[in-house]
Amino acid sequence: MTINDIDKNNMPRHIGIIMDGNRRWAREKKMDPKLGHKAGAEKLEQIAQFANDIGLEYLTVYAFSTENWKRTEEEVGALMALLKTYVDKMLKKQDANNIRINILGDIERLDDGLKNSINKILEGTKNNTGLTLNIAFNYGGRDEITKAVKKIAQKAIDKEIKVDEIDESTISDNLYTVGQPDPDLLIRPGGEQRISNFLLWQLAYTEMVFITKYWPDFEEEDLIEAIFKFQNRNRKFGAK
Repeated sequence: MTINDIDKNNMPRHIGIIMDGNRRWAREKKMDPKLGHKAGAEKLEQIAQFANDIGLEYLTVYAFSTENWKRTEEEVGALMALLKTYVDKMLKKQDANNIRINILGDIERLDDGLKNSINKILEGTKNNTGLTLNIAFNYGGRDEITKAVKKIAQKAIDKEIKVDEIDESTISDNLYTVGQPDPDLLIRPGGEQRISNFLLWQLAYTEMVFITKYWPDFEEEDLIEAIFKFQNRNRKFGAK
């Protein structure tokens, strides 16, 4: 399947990807799991550039969940180092690829060096007009909703909003993805068929595609095929 097989007039605006299978990919090759994460980061760079090239507006990838802190200190450290390397590399290429980088998640727990790199990439790419790449890092869907509820409650206490004025838009406007459309399509490589606390509010009517290959083996053709499947589904949004 090639790019010519999809309808450019019926593209999803926003795609989410749960980048699963890095560790299993490495173990099956008898490699250190850190090398699996490195391969996954390289794959993200490739797929993000391709998504930008084909005109996708938003791509949100799940890179590190709030639950991932339970992994070994060595693996967590490796993931942190990879994010910093990726962000620093993207900062150098910001003018060439026109991708806008955004981070979804609580970055306050991260070390100062990583936070500094993140703040630089956010500032350096904020005016780019191509793909918006949301990297969900130290992110959890329930944590995001909890934080949104607290912000709304504080606004009610401060009399900035009345309780009976709170609606779905109020919640959406207090999430990390404020101002962005909800994902039209979610892709999960790695063989698992669950959403793992990812974008719980935003995925309400998202079409889902699960594939067995691990994320480091994911190719541009797999993205095209997932988009093709999306375009051939009848989205009813709860209507009969």
